[in-house]
Amino acid sequence: MSSLLGFVRLLDGISEIAGKIAAWMFFAVGIFVFFEVFMRYVLNAPTIWVDEVSRIFQVWAAFLSISYVLKHRAHILIDIAFRRQGSLSRKVVDTFAMCVIVFFCVVVVKYGLDMWWKSTILGHTTDSFLAVPKTFIQSAVWVGFGLMALQSIAEIIKIWAGLEPVETAGMMGH
Repeated sequence: MSSLLGFVRLLDGISEIAGKIAAWMFFAVGIFVFFEVFMRYVLNAPTIWVDEVSRIFQVWAAFLSISYVLKHRAHILIDIAFRRQGSLSRKVVDTFAMCVIVFFCVVVVKYGLDMWWKSTILGHTTDSFLAVPKTFIQSAVWVGFGLMALQSIAEIIKIWAGLEPVETAGMMGH
């Protein structure tokens, strides 16, 4: 049992780190866009990199943040029928929901890896001046959904080990 709890702590830690990286990436996008507006409208010297780098950061941040959001149960939650935490019916429903998430994530990871591998082998790049390898951008899909699948498994363990899921303050007010 202690090895399972160690696994859960490891995955929770990875999700926390991924969420913090995503937050800083979103912050950086704001700085980049501010810089572009300044360069374009004040100095009349637009950049060639801000648009693409901002999009890459946004893609990575969105996919990195999904395991963090799941860990904190900060996604949309409707619990009209199964409100009582710890009840058997709530555990079964939460486990079923996590299993659906794991299944969906595994499918996305499989097809994301296929797409990533094809782009890697063929050397695809973006159609821009920077010509960023698409493998770098497309890897965000399978990395993010892989982390979400692992976090879902950790949530299933928490459900049945009697560990309360982390909930964001104020999120459980009905």
